[in-house]
Amino acid sequence: MCKEIAGNFMAPARSRSYYADMNSESNWQIDPGAEAHDPELYAEIGIAEAIDGLERLDAAALARYRAEGFLAVENALTPEEVEAAKRDIDDLVMGRREGFKGIVYEKQAADNLPTLSLDDRLDAVRKFWAFVDFAPHLHKLAVGPKLMGAVERLLGATPQLFQDMALIKPPKIGREKPWHQDHAYFDLPLGTRVVGVWIALDEATPENGCMRVLPGRQKAGPVVHFQRRDWQICDAEMQGEKPIAVPLRPGGLMFFDSLLPHGTPANFSPRRRRALQFHYAPAAAVKIATAERLAVFGSEGKNVTC
Repeated sequence: MCKEIAGNFMAPARSRSYYADMNSESNWQIDPGAEAHDPELYAEIGIAEAIDGLERLDAAALARYRAEGFLAVENALTPEEVEAAKRDIDDLVMGRREGFKGIVYEKQAADNLPTLSLDDRLDAVRKFWAFVDFAPHLHKLAVGPKLMGAVERLLGATPQLFQDMALIKPPKIGREKPWHQDHAYFDLPLGTRVVGVWIALDEATPENGCMRVLPGRQKAGPVVHFQRRDWQICDAEMQGEKPIAVPLRPGGLMFFDSLLPHGTPANFSPRRRRALQFHYAPAAAVKIATAERLAVFGSEGKNVTC
């Protein structure tokens, strides 16, 4: 079920019961952690070029997005919008938004969570999600005309927000997000065009876990995924690939196709990396059964191993 937010743009309507099974102070939700990854999986051969501002999203930029499967945009958010988003994150993490429970903490920080200060708790979070109903600035950003107008041009259809997440890589312990295609997570028909938006709130660098992508590889279609360190493309499939890094300054963002292979390495640096991620599909999109999705992206019955 959805509700209209601005013009023809739609955002998810969620009841408070949606969050009933999420974490509480007496039952922290902890990421299971993962073994170390091979650094060569993310050894970039170049740095992505970005356009400067959403007003530069012209025909040439759209053609580039279609060809490469992603588009980096610096200065997409104002400094004021970045700071407002960070304040919302602070409030969510510290429990100042009643009813919000969508937080997952890093495994290495599990023992001391109840006593942590704001900065310490920020540096213990792995991710949080489903926050737009609880965070006014993040809500405005996700469904406001600036971002939604750009997404509409990329989709070629009226967009609907169907997923909101924030991905955090704490200093020293922020773990990897292995190579994957986002469409492998979505119960949507394979032909459904989906646009992801990844927004940097801190500077995202190759050292602290900025995005790596394989430009143009979305055209190759779906890749089989396996449950290893995560729901991911097999490491053996990615060995020897030549990814491009997408560093971004605070307020920069990356649009990307849901079939674009991408991933982020662990953060061993002393610098925090906070990022928002939204996903949009055409408002007319319909869901499929999970079994239909796994028939495409899963390994069962395909005589493949990892």
